[in-house]
Amino acid sequence: MNIDKVSKKFNLSKDTLRYWERVGLLPSVHRNASGYRDYDQKDINWILYVNALRNAGMSIERLIEFVQSYRLEDSSNDKRKHLLIEQRQVLIDEVHEREKTINYLSYKIDHFEDHTLTYENEKLAYDYNSNDKKE
Repeated sequence: MNIDKVSKKFNLSKDTLRYWERVGLLPSVHRNASGYRDYDQKDINWILYVNALRNAGMSIERLIEFVQSYRLEDSSNDKRKHLLIEQRQVLIDEVHEREKTINYLSYKIDHFEDHTLTYENEKLAYDYNSNDKKE
């Protein structure tokens, strides 16, 4: 599969795919007789995996560490698993923060008229009291 098709399939720019290959997130992609990248199923699987981890918020640096651990024969599965567990916790924490924000906005929406009326009444009271003092 050529880079254009892969780019469209994963909604990634061609530059991103080239960059991932250059920094070692993807194995060297086979080139056809014309010198163009020719992605095979193994490459597609790596793109899927790297893209999922990027969508999970994993930094490029952590991803490089993660991918390199796959390529090192003496690397343990525990290190990779630990990186995944840490990233999952980051996502859980982000979801929790989003939920707090959603709850706050829901409260503000549900009580919008109350807050608006209070503000308007306070403003009227301020304006009224200010006019009294001027006279």
